[in-house]
Amino acid sequence: MKKKLSVVALLVIVLLAIPYFLFPEFLFNLAREANWHSAGLVKKEVRVDSDRIVYLEGGQGETVLLLHGYTANKDNWPYFAKRLTRDYHVVIPDLAGFGESTKRLDANYNIDSQVKRLDRFAEVLQLGKFHLAGNSMGGAIAAVYAARFPQKISTLALLAPYGLRTAKKSDFERQMEKGVNLLIVTSPDDFEKMLPYIFVKSPPMPGAFKKVLAAQAMAAREFNAKIGKDLSDERLALEQFLPLIQAPVCIIWGDQDRLLDVSGASILEKGLKNHQTVIMKDTGHLPMMEKPAETAAAYKNFLKNQRSM
Repeated sequence: MKKKLSVVALLVIVLLAIPYFLFPEFLFNLAREANWHSAGLVKKEVRVDSDRIVYLEGGQGETVLLLHGYTANKDNWPYFAKRLTRDYHVVIPDLAGFGESTKRLDANYNIDSQVKRLDRFAEVLQLGKFHLAGNSMGGAIAAVYAARFPQKISTLALLAPYGLRTAKKSDFERQMEKGVNLLIVTSPDDFEKMLPYIFVKSPPMPGAFKKVLAAQAMAAREFNAKIGKDLSDERLALEQFLPLIQAPVCIIWGDQDRLLDVSGASILEKGLKNHQTVIMKDTGHLPMMEKPAETAAAYKNFLKNQRSM
């Protein structure tokens, strides 16, 4: 009897393993959708001028708009957003040029262009006044948006924002000076080399799912390179926008960020009128992914403090 049960158990394991190895992308998408559902988010899309913008939305209350970074997409945020949707209306777009949103070779995807698109997106969704948060490139977009449209922003959160010219050079930037952009993935090996520049400890993930992400990054490499050139040609200096920001600002930065040096946090502090800073220990460039609960708790505490003032 025990032998028969062992054979049955083995057959069940084999049957469960077959789709994992044969259809990893299908299972990856199922897991991704389950993650959205768990966070109280639903995928939607909207036409904004000539762009189709895909976004996640969920929760009720004051609106919080979350912006991802360069080469990333909306899926950087759900674990973080899961802690917000009970109290806030959360909107997470794939910025134009990324994820499932429109990609056009004839368009410009620098910060200035993305700020204009973001404003139109907010208008189409009729968001009114909202809380804005962004990581890396998304942080630069958020900061410039807050400087240009102060009347539309309740609070601002900057998670290791791109564009601070006077910060210390990071490991990533030193590689860029040698002509190596570690965010442009041309092979699975490149994907593995990139991870230590983003995380101190990568979030756990099945090997098959990592292969799916590597394949997606490889497929996007040419367009990511085009966007990288748009950003480089712009030569944004975020420092000049900081004095124009009127909203209270939450600064969040990982102390082991190898992509953008944590020295940027003190530069933000010097340029901003009203700020709260959280330096996260043993954390890399994506705190909302590496330590979503801790990062969300810091952000919610910031929002709570602003309400009580």
